[in-house]
Amino acid sequence: MADAVGWGIVGYGWVARDYMAPAIRDAGHRLIAVCDPSSASRQAAMADGARAHPGFDELLEESEVEAIYVATPNHLHRSAIEAIAGSGRAILCEKPMAADLADAEAMAAAVRRSGTFYGTAFDQRHHPAHRSMRHAILAGRLGTVTTIRIVYACWLGRDWTSRPDLDNWRIDQAKAGGGALMDLAPHGLDLVDFLLGESIVEIAALTQTRAQEYAVDDGAILIGRTEAGILANLHVAYNCPDALPRRRLEVVGTGGQLVAIDTMGQVAGGTLTFTDGTTGASEIVSFDGAASPFLEQVRAFGSALRRPAERAAYSAERDLHTMRLLARAYGTLPDRIASAAE
Repeated sequence: MADAVGWGIVGYGWVARDYMAPAIRDAGHRLIAVCDPSSASRQAAMADGARAHPGFDELLEESEVEAIYVATPNHLHRSAIEAIAGSGRAILCEKPMAADLADAEAMAAAVRRSGTFYGTAFDQRHHPAHRSMRHAILAGRLGTVTTIRIVYACWLGRDWTSRPDLDNWRIDQAKAGGGALMDLAPHGLDLVDFLLGESIVEIAALTQTRAQEYAVDDGAILIGRTEAGILANLHVAYNCPDALPRRRLEVVGTGGQLVAIDTMGQVAGGTLTFTDGTTGASEIVSFDGAASPFLEQVRAFGSALRRPAERAAYSAERDLHTMRLLARAYGTLPDRIASAAE
């Protein structure tokens, strides 16, 4: 198959194993090799049919690897991108770009210098329901868009995993760069850009450490405004029991409202409803409920690798803007941040 891409993976943790590797197979691509310092992770990769190495050098010697997915803890993204950039491989790096803004800026600089095809793995851009929402918004079905509201929450206790091969690094400030805000808010911030066609330029946040026994934030509320004046409200949390409703995406305009339920996350499915702003009548909006955002992300990135004209959908500078928004939300940058387009 001519479009089949040979993939390598840096960091074979649960996201790579449970979601990315199956997506690579389901897309008709090939997982060639993995690098991970953990022997247990390397054994898991070999069980999945990939060759396994402890470091970057051995992975980069794999001539069949054309694209590399970086799924290490956040604080290790920079070293991976700097090692891979310029090697001739495309890079798809997990969000957020890095654990801190300085590392993200260095990563963007390395990509810029080398001309590497780079994307941050904002898989929510690729959920079929979110694509349908974008099409409806751009077609004017909502009239003048006024507001976007997002709830993206889960339960992540200190004892989230008892498996010795899985490090719960998301609650470690040094490795993650923050808590629920750092982990979950990037998806919402990027979705604002994707759905509305413009980025947030003003942002503020309140964080909490309320229910979980760890040092990083277990919840946050973010409010923002785009250049055109669209308001955004995001609630992200590690302290919401999974049995509760916890994933909701709404876009409101003068002509109507779109509401997506249980579409945010790694799996396929959920529901999408449009409510008319004049009549109040609601209708279900159909979309491909069988395609996961990870599968669609692999397809899109592989297609852009083969067809350079499609690479305009990816932007390290835009993703760096998202990192600046995160830094501002944590209180380390000015109130207003120039968008990537300015």
